[in-house]
Amino acid sequence: MTSFGEVTKHGRGWLPLIGLNALIGSGVTLALPTILGRSVDSIVAGDGYARWLIVAASLIGLGIAASIVDAFAGAACVAETTAWLRNRLVRHVVRGGPDGSRDFETGDLVTRVSANATDAAQAGPAAVTAIAAIAPPLGSLVLLAVIDPWLAAAFFGGVLLVILVLWTFAKRTADVSLAYQETQGRIAALLSESLTGIRTIQSAGTTEREERRVLGLLPELHRHGVVTWRILARSGAQAAVVGPLVLVAVLAVGGLQLVAGNVTAGELFAASQYAVLGAGLGNLTGVLGELARAKAGVRRSAEVIAIEPVAHGTLSLPRGSGQLTFDGVSVVANGNVLLDNVNLDLPGGVTIAVVGPSGAGKSVLAAVAARLRDPSTGQVSLDGVPLQAVSRRVLRHAVGCAFERPQLIGRTVGEAIDPHAVSPVRTLAAARATHAHDFVSRLPNGYFTSLRKAPMSGGERQRLGLARAWPARRLLVLDDATSSLDTATERQITRTLTEDRRYRTRLIVTHRPATAARADLVLWLDHGRVLALAPHADLWHNTSYRAVFG
Repeated sequence: MTSFGEVTKHGRGWLPLIGLNALIGSGVTLALPTILGRSVDSIVAGDGYARWLIVAASLIGLGIAASIVDAFAGAACVAETTAWLRNRLVRHVVRGGPDGSRDFETGDLVTRVSANATDAAQAGPAAVTAIAAIAPPLGSLVLLAVIDPWLAAAFFGGVLLVILVLWTFAKRTADVSLAYQETQGRIAALLSESLTGIRTIQSAGTTEREERRVLGLLPELHRHGVVTWRILARSGAQAAVVGPLVLVAVLAVGGLQLVAGNVTAGELFAASQYAVLGAGLGNLTGVLGELARAKAGVRRSAEVIAIEPVAHGTLSLPRGSGQLTFDGVSVVANGNVLLDNVNLDLPGGVTIAVVGPSGAGKSVLAAVAARLRDPSTGQVSLDGVPLQAVSRRVLRHAVGCAFERPQLIGRTVGEAIDPHAVSPVRTLAAARATHAHDFVSRLPNGYFTSLRKAPMSGGERQRLGLARAWPARRLLVLDDATSSLDTATERQITRTLTEDRRYRTRLIVTHRPATAARADLVLWLDHGRVLALAPHADLWHNTSYRAVFG
């Protein structure tokens, strides 16, 4: 779990430099009034004021240099912390698998990784700046006490009012900042959902309704923004009233002390400058606003980092051809039983078609077989080794998956087939086996064509998804991965799969009787239960089985 303190500490390489420059700035701020006061007294006395002016000019130059270094260090600290935090967020999302991110909308996750991570990265510099901002008022109080105790008393009373204003502002801003970020995430989630189904929206003629749905949260976002600005405006107004009161109180007391001969003109000048520093506490609203946004960003980031990565073992697989065993496997989600006590011993090296009506649990069984999700109870073994005990690297080399709507990843078509770019020969072999080479070879730059610019139909995307999964050594899981292919191409690929001589298991979720007929065995599911495991020809005599295919 990531905390505010952990995010702050990550900037430890820059925070000492930021803190040092903040201290230098505070020192310059506290020293200048005294130096300028001495200059005033020297001018009144008509002697030796030049050296005080030189010292003042030197301090001003030092303050400017410290401000420049502080700006650079702050930007560098935020950039490095943002990169670190985003790396952690992405790693947890990816390693958490489908189950880990199931509770998050895609757009909301993107918002957390992008905008909220940047807000959270402000934690270190904002915290240091806020702490450093306390030094000038405290130092002013001490120096005023040195000049005259009554000046310090007047200053202290006014500063207490300023602190009360800041405390109220910080308390109100924290909740509003979190609500604002959460609403942003919900809008992003709705937009992402709409972009995914943009063709359906256009074809259904529901564009305007979708616009209203996505933008329906804008009034709520506007409301949070207005509340934020109202809090800021109210606090600013209060600080604008309290600040001058501090100055007036100090000047009034200082004037009386000057008349009484207890302070000099230069000391009164210095006291007025220290009073201005105390009044300047009201300007901390901007820093406190950054802290509130950082706190909200850290909280939203921590919810993502709380995703537990999928645990993998350290074992390798023995020699085998992909024997798949389900031992009392059940999957329950949101109170619904998706798989119910499945016990199977599927022989290795054969083609197994998984069939059943919609909602039978076919995709769930395929996901469990490929360890894309873990069963609620029971275990799945591959060649006698529980999948959870196999190392991640070995498992992903042994098991390949292709889906109905594959998400292609990579810069080029070739990278979409082989993301690791192991070998052009392997890429070409996989493409030829799945008949993807037929259309890839016609692209402008072949396998080097930009994936983003390559024109592809749904069936061609499926063929690339199949090619990506093809090198699997023990188990090839196809979840309705040929549904968008034309009949001729689907028949060719099915023949390639069923005649595969690589001695591995092919688990194919299908709705087509021809695919089931070519398989060695058919696994018939209904409502998460196994009804039969037998050849297609033996099951075809059952009218309920034939009804599965319509």
